[in-house]
Amino acid sequence: MAPIKLVYLGGGSTRAPGTLATFVKHAAQFAGSEMVLVDLEPDSLELVRRVGQRFIDAEAEGADLKLSATTDRQSALVDADAVLSSFRPGGFEARALDEKIPLKHGVIGQETQGPGGFFMALRSIAVLQQVTAEMETLCPQAWLINYTNPINLVSEAITRFSPIRAISLCEGPLYFPAPLAKACGLDPKRLDTVMVGLNHACWSVRHLYDGQDVMPRFQQQRERVLADPAINPVIKRQLQIACAFEHIPADYFQYYYFRDETLAELQAAPLSRAEYLLTQAPAYLAHYREQAEAARPYLNPALSRGGITELELAVEVLAAIINDENRVLPCNVPNRGALRNFPDERVVEVPCLVNRHGATPIGRYELPTRVAGLVEMLGEYQALAAEAAWHGTRADGIRALASHPLVLDLPKATTLYDELAAAHRAYLPERLLN
Repeated sequence: MAPIKLVYLGGGSTRAPGTLATFVKHAAQFAGSEMVLVDLEPDSLELVRRVGQRFIDAEAEGADLKLSATTDRQSALVDADAVLSSFRPGGFEARALDEKIPLKHGVIGQETQGPGGFFMALRSIAVLQQVTAEMETLCPQAWLINYTNPINLVSEAITRFSPIRAISLCEGPLYFPAPLAKACGLDPKRLDTVMVGLNHACWSVRHLYDGQDVMPRFQQQRERVLADPAINPVIKRQLQIACAFEHIPADYFQYYYFRDETLAELQAAPLSRAEYLLTQAPAYLAHYREQAEAARPYLNPALSRGGITELELAVEVLAAIINDENRVLPCNVPNRGALRNFPDERVVEVPCLVNRHGATPIGRYELPTRVAGLVEMLGEYQALAAEAAWHGTRADGIRALASHPLVLDLPKATTLYDELAAAHRAYLPERLLN
């Protein structure tokens, strides 16, 4: 075990205290390491640093971690061994625009899907293009562990156009099956699944319950679940998709297979998801200020953005790399033949062996025909979107957006592109505006 220097981009976010709690939980795997928080907002950055330091100091024997914070990204990146990226250009205010503007045009507005996801990618990749260029000079051997959304588009762009070693992560393959099993009266711990595909667009290719196919159990419980008013509509849609296609889906497939229903639901909501989170932010910050002064800090799940331990998969992947642990974990990396439906260079979400060499896809999978078509279409959109974001123009952006399955209309794509580009002008390269 060797201590590392970790730079956390987005270290002043409302998710950051939970992430630091996770690092402290795994402190033994990072003994002697230095963590540098980086953010644009000095006040929130200092608050997170104080909360994180309280977690470190409150450990029984003290966690062997050094924590600092800065708004100077370049100075932080010097000689870094790893960079954790989890930030949102424009904040929740920009996300609200991603969600609300498409709805005016009869298109689903969502953080990672459709036009909203596309414009979040344009903003995120514009920043990460600068970050990776800085890393090439200041820490060329560092690992970039990316949690900045939309994971698939960001990862596609970086791995295709930058030499920096990058792994993108999302807990989706680990948590998508569990709520479905629970709603059907099953014990999620007895469920054995493997999910593959694209980020937020993966399907199970193994779904066993006590060693047997779980689908008959889902079919048996379908009507009961659909009739239960206490069960979240998202879970009900997920179950219907699972029963129809006989594979467990990512719950994001509701936006495609229940498009009209979800569109109407989003249009009728008094607040978008981002607008709701903006109303919660003062309570999060007040809770963090309290815990920054507490002798034994504790993050209340109801008052902490993302929960009390956040980005745990990133912490586990990073620990597996620096300690050569040979862990099998879901990662977003170039395909390299792991998923036969996709080109070798396309970034896919598959089980990987994670050790000092990084994340290497293991196994050979193929999405069955009944579910492959939509995912393949999203994969082609992913490639176009990454190209447009990295070095494209307005015309490239419109072509990419028009190819998204939630759009597929050139006049509408043009209108959406121009309205969203105008709204996000401050965060976009000039080449994407003309």
